[in-house]
Amino acid sequence: MTVTPELLAYYGQDREHARLREGRGRLELWRTQDVLRRVLPPAPARVLDVGGGPGTHAEWLSADGYEVELLDPIALHVRHASRLSGVTARLGDARHLPVPDASVDAVLLLGPLYHLHERADRVRALAEARRAVRPGGVVAAATINRYAAMHDTIYHGHYLQERERRAVHAALADGIMLSPGHGFTAYMHDPEEVPGEFADAGFAEAVRYGLEGAFWLYGDVGDWLDDPERRELMLDAQRSMESVPSLLGVSGHLLTVSRRDR
Repeated sequence: MTVTPELLAYYGQDREHARLREGRGRLELWRTQDVLRRVLPPAPARVLDVGGGPGTHAEWLSADGYEVELLDPIALHVRHASRLSGVTARLGDARHLPVPDASVDAVLLLGPLYHLHERADRVRALAEARRAVRPGGVVAAATINRYAAMHDTIYHGHYLQERERRAVHAALADGIMLSPGHGFTAYMHDPEEVPGEFADAGFAEAVRYGLEGAFWLYGDVGDWLDDPERRELMLDAQRSMESVPSLLGVSGHLLTVSRRDR
């Protein structure tokens, strides 16, 4: 992705480190862990965490015994990730992976696709992931759902502001979201278009997982996440519905998983 001054300013606030560790963001983190622990090859396998930010996922993957290399275009994120035990980190772009063909067991794209608002760039990133992974290896990509901004602005009350309403309705129309609060452009997928991008990148099939379901919109979701017993019940409930087609668009995020067939 192009690292614009707006993007640098946003990530320079260093909020990404805490985003998935606090509040309802933990639901996204724990559901991502839940799916990945079921689909990744056993450790020790080599995982390329592309656009891995400050290493939120790299940290637990390394603790699980994986050999993790993180790539990110933001120098601050690379510095954070470099301090993590068992993780190597360097600057990199999802569209030009600096690794040999078929050299890793899994490639994670848990952030890049929503920073690439041109379809050709997203397909290129997926094709690069396919090139880098060994035959039979896993590629997993996160996307923000087209309807997430509407849900989120209603949840927080921001929909009352005209600028926010305009941005949300623009995103519903074409997927391009310029958030007044963030200052950079993001792409928000219709769940039905994600498999097509995987197919154009050379993957035979892809499985979609709704990460948060409707639970991220519940007012008391934090109470559930704070209580280990209730949290496990919530995670189990969403696991039972995670790939129901009619419910995919309710989640804030999708995780789409495929394997290189040859």
